[in-house]
Amino acid sequence: MSATDRIVSLLICDDHKLLTDALATVVGLDEELHLIAPPVNTPEEAIRLAEEHLPNVVLMDIVFKGDGMSGIDATRRIKEASPSTNVVIMTAHDDERLLVEAVEAGASGFLSKDEAAVEILAAAKAAADGEVLIDPATLTRLLAQVARQREEQRDALVLLDDLTDREREILGLLAQGKRNDDIARELYISPQTVQTHVRNILGKLRVHSKLEAVSFAVKHGAIQVG
Repeated sequence: MSATDRIVSLLICDDHKLLTDALATVVGLDEELHLIAPPVNTPEEAIRLAEEHLPNVVLMDIVFKGDGMSGIDATRRIKEASPSTNVVIMTAHDDERLLVEAVEAGASGFLSKDEAAVEILAAAKAAADGEVLIDPATLTRLLAQVARQREEQRDALVLLDDLTDREREILGLLAQGKRNDDIARELYISPQTVQTHVRNILGKLRVHSKLEAVSFAVKHGAIQVG
Protein backbone atom coordinates (compact mmCIF):
# COMPACT_ATOMS: atom_id res chain seq x y z
CA MET A 1 0.00 0.00 0.00
CA SER A 2 1.40 3.42 -0.90
CA ALA A 3 1.19 6.52 1.24
CA THR A 4 -1.43 7.91 -1.12
CA ASP A 5 -3.80 5.00 -0.37
CA ARG A 6 -4.16 5.97 3.28
CA ILE A 7 -4.19 8.89 5.61
CA VAL A 8 -0.73 9.47 7.04
CA SER A 9 -0.80 10.31 10.73
CA LEU A 10 1.77 12.98 11.51
CA LEU A 11 3.39 14.66 14.49
CA ILE A 12 5.52 17.80 14.21
CA CYS A 13 8.07 18.72 16.88
CA ASP A 14 10.03 21.94 16.43
CA ASP A 15 10.48 25.08 18.49
CA HIS A 16 10.36 27.42 15.47
CA LYS A 17 6.72 28.53 15.57
CA LEU A 18 6.66 30.15 12.13
CA LEU A 19 7.74 26.87 10.56
CA THR A 20 5.33 24.69 12.52
CA ASP A 21 2.42 27.07 11.88
CA ALA A 22 3.14 26.94 8.14
CA LEU A 23 3.36 23.15 8.17
CA ALA A 24 0.17 22.79 10.19
CA THR A 25 -1.67 25.05 7.75
CA VAL A 26 -0.58 23.00 4.76
CA VAL A 27 -1.46 19.75 6.53
CA GLY A 28 -4.96 21.10 7.08
CA LEU A 29 -5.36 21.45 3.32
CA ASP A 30 -4.12 17.95 2.50
CA GLU A 31 -6.62 15.09 2.71
CA GLU A 32 -3.82 12.52 2.84
CA LEU A 33 -2.31 13.90 6.06
CA HIS A 34 -3.64 14.09 9.59
CA LEU A 35 -1.98 15.77 12.56
CA ILE A 36 -2.43 13.65 15.68
CA ALA A 37 -2.04 16.85 17.74
CA PRO A 38 -1.07 20.48 17.21
CA PRO A 39 2.70 20.91 16.65
CA VAL A 40 4.73 20.64 19.86
CA ASN A 41 7.94 22.44 20.77
CA THR A 42 9.64 20.02 23.18
CA PRO A 43 11.03 16.52 22.61
CA GLU A 44 9.45 15.31 25.84
CA GLU A 45 5.97 16.20 24.60
CA ALA A 46 6.69 14.55 21.25
CA ILE A 47 7.69 11.33 23.00
CA ARG A 48 4.50 11.35 25.09
CA LEU A 49 2.27 11.87 22.07
CA ALA A 50 4.13 9.34 19.94
CA GLU A 51 3.78 6.70 22.66
CA GLU A 52 0.06 7.47 22.92
CA HIS A 53 -0.86 7.76 19.23
CA LEU A 54 1.86 5.77 17.37
CA PRO A 55 1.92 8.12 14.35
CA ASN A 56 3.18 7.03 10.95
CA VAL A 57 5.67 9.90 10.78
CA VAL A 58 7.29 12.37 13.18
CA LEU A 59 8.98 15.46 11.83
CA MET A 60 11.62 16.22 14.46
CA ASP A 61 13.94 19.16 14.99
CA ILE A 62 17.47 18.15 15.97
CA VAL A 63 18.47 21.00 18.32
CA PHE A 64 16.14 22.69 20.79
CA LYS A 65 16.57 25.80 22.90
CA GLY A 66 17.74 25.25 26.46
CA ASP A 67 19.60 22.37 28.05
CA GLY A 68 16.95 19.69 27.74
CA MET A 69 16.64 16.64 25.52
CA SER A 70 17.79 16.73 21.91
CA GLY A 71 15.87 15.58 18.87
CA ILE A 72 18.30 12.67 18.58
CA ASP A 73 17.46 11.46 22.09
CA ALA A 74 13.77 11.86 21.33
CA THR A 75 14.13 9.91 18.09
CA ARG A 76 15.66 7.00 19.96
CA ARG A 77 12.87 7.02 22.56
CA ILE A 78 10.15 7.24 19.92
CA LYS A 79 11.60 4.35 17.93
CA GLU A 80 11.78 2.23 21.09
CA ALA A 81 8.10 2.94 21.83
CA SER A 82 6.87 2.70 18.24
CA PRO A 83 9.29 0.93 15.87
CA SER A 84 6.95 1.44 12.92
CA THR A 85 7.01 5.24 13.30
CA ASN A 86 9.33 6.91 10.82
CA VAL A 87 11.20 9.86 12.30
CA VAL A 88 12.44 12.45 9.83
CA ILE A 89 14.92 15.01 11.11
CA MET A 90 14.32 18.61 10.07
CA THR A 91 17.52 20.55 10.45
CA ALA A 92 19.35 23.71 9.54
CA HIS A 93 22.61 22.06 10.64
CA ASP A 94 25.15 20.29 8.45
CA ASP A 95 27.09 18.73 11.31
CA GLU A 96 27.98 15.23 10.15
CA ARG A 97 28.45 14.06 13.73
CA LEU A 98 24.86 14.99 14.58
CA LEU A 99 23.54 13.40 11.40
CA VAL A 100 25.38 10.14 12.12
CA GLU A 101 24.00 10.12 15.66
CA ALA A 102 20.50 10.66 14.26
CA VAL A 103 20.86 7.70 11.89
CA GLU A 104 22.11 5.52 14.74
CA ALA A 105 19.10 6.62 16.80
CA GLY A 106 16.77 5.36 14.06
CA ALA A 107 16.00 8.41 11.92
CA SER A 108 14.63 7.63 8.45
CA GLY A 109 16.18 10.67 6.81
CA PHE A 110 16.76 14.39 6.83
CA LEU A 111 15.06 17.48 5.49
CA SER A 112 16.39 21.00 5.30
CA LYS A 113 14.29 23.67 6.96
CA ASP A 114 14.91 25.71 3.82
CA GLU A 115 12.53 23.43 1.94
CA ALA A 116 9.04 24.74 1.18
CA ALA A 117 6.28 23.45 3.47
CA VAL A 118 4.62 21.48 0.68
CA GLU A 119 7.93 19.76 -0.11
CA ILE A 120 8.45 18.84 3.53
CA LEU A 121 5.01 17.28 3.74
CA ALA A 122 5.49 15.43 0.44
CA ALA A 123 8.63 13.99 2.00
CA ALA A 124 6.60 12.99 5.07
CA LYS A 125 4.31 10.93 2.83
CA ALA A 126 7.34 9.29 1.25
CA ALA A 127 8.72 8.47 4.70
CA ALA A 128 5.41 6.86 5.65
CA ASP A 129 5.82 4.68 2.59
CA GLY A 130 9.25 3.54 3.75
CA GLU A 131 11.41 5.82 1.63
CA VAL A 132 14.81 6.88 3.01
CA LEU A 133 15.07 10.64 2.77
CA ILE A 134 18.68 11.55 2.20
CA ASP A 135 20.47 12.91 -0.84
CA PRO A 136 23.30 10.78 -2.32
CA ALA A 137 26.09 13.23 -1.45
CA THR A 138 25.04 13.38 2.21
CA LEU A 139 24.64 9.60 2.32
CA THR A 140 28.18 9.14 1.00
CA ARG A 141 29.58 11.49 3.66
CA LEU A 142 27.64 9.80 6.45
CA LEU A 143 28.70 6.31 5.42
CA ALA A 144 32.34 7.46 5.36
CA GLN A 145 31.91 8.99 8.81
CA VAL A 146 30.32 5.81 10.17
CA ALA A 147 33.18 3.75 8.73
CA ARG A 148 35.73 6.03 10.40
CA GLN A 149 33.92 5.84 13.72
CA ARG A 150 33.75 2.04 13.59
CA GLU A 151 37.46 1.85 12.84
CA GLU A 152 38.21 4.19 15.74
CA GLN A 153 36.01 2.08 18.02
CA ARG A 154 37.77 -1.13 16.98
CA ASP A 155 41.18 0.46 17.62
CA ALA A 156 40.01 1.77 21.00
CA LEU A 157 38.71 -1.63 22.08
CA VAL A 158 42.07 -3.20 21.26
CA LEU A 159 43.79 -0.66 23.53
CA LEU A 160 41.23 -1.09 26.30
CA ASP A 161 41.47 -4.87 26.15
CA ASP A 162 45.16 -4.55 27.01
CA LEU A 163 44.34 -3.12 30.45
CA THR A 164 44.63 -5.46 33.43
CA ASP A 165 41.73 -5.89 35.86
CA ARG A 166 43.58 -3.72 38.40
CA GLU A 167 44.15 -1.00 35.82
CA ARG A 168 40.46 -1.04 34.90
CA GLU A 169 39.58 -0.79 38.58
CA ILE A 170 41.85 2.21 39.03
CA LEU A 171 40.51 3.83 35.85
CA GLY A 172 36.99 3.48 37.26
CA LEU A 173 38.07 5.15 40.50
CA LEU A 174 39.71 7.98 38.55
CA ALA A 175 36.37 8.46 36.79
CA GLN A 176 34.83 9.04 40.23
CA GLY A 177 37.23 11.94 40.75
CA LYS A 178 39.45 10.15 43.24
CA ARG A 179 43.12 11.08 43.62
CA ASN A 180 46.03 8.69 43.80
CA ASP A 181 46.16 8.81 47.63
CA ASP A 182 42.42 8.07 47.86
CA ILE A 183 42.78 5.12 45.49
CA ALA A 184 45.76 3.80 47.43
CA ARG A 185 43.77 3.79 50.68
CA GLU A 186 40.73 2.20 49.07
CA LEU A 187 42.72 -0.59 47.41
CA TYR A 188 45.22 -1.08 50.24
CA ILE A 189 48.21 -0.41 48.02
CA SER A 190 50.90 2.25 48.13
CA PRO A 191 50.56 5.61 46.32
CA GLN A 192 53.67 4.69 44.34
CA THR A 193 51.94 1.53 43.11
CA VAL A 194 48.90 3.57 42.08
CA GLN A 195 51.19 5.97 40.25
CA THR A 196 52.78 3.07 38.39
CA HIS A 197 49.37 1.72 37.38
CA VAL A 198 48.27 5.16 36.21
CA ARG A 199 51.45 5.53 34.16
CA ASN A 200 50.79 2.12 32.57
CA ILE A 201 47.17 3.10 31.82
CA LEU A 202 48.26 6.27 30.05
CA GLY A 203 50.84 4.37 28.02
CA LYS A 204 48.46 1.60 26.99
CA LEU A 205 45.68 4.03 25.98
CA ARG A 206 48.16 6.38 24.28
CA VAL A 207 46.90 9.42 26.16
CA HIS A 208 48.68 12.11 28.15
CA SER A 209 46.63 12.69 31.28
CA LYS A 210 44.28 10.96 33.71
CA LEU A 211 41.40 13.12 32.47
CA GLU A 212 42.08 12.13 28.88
CA ALA A 213 42.22 8.46 29.91
CA VAL A 214 38.85 8.70 31.67
CA SER A 215 37.32 10.55 28.72
CA PHE A 216 38.64 7.89 26.33
CA ALA A 217 37.21 5.07 28.45
CA VAL A 218 33.81 6.74 28.77
CA LYS A 219 33.62 7.54 25.06
CA HIS A 220 34.27 3.93 24.11
CA GLY A 221 32.00 2.35 26.70
CA ALA A 222 34.58 0.97 29.12
CA ILE A 223 33.23 3.13 31.95
CA GLN A 224 29.61 4.02 32.65
CA VAL A 225 28.93 7.36 34.27
CA GLY A 226 25.81 8.88 35.76
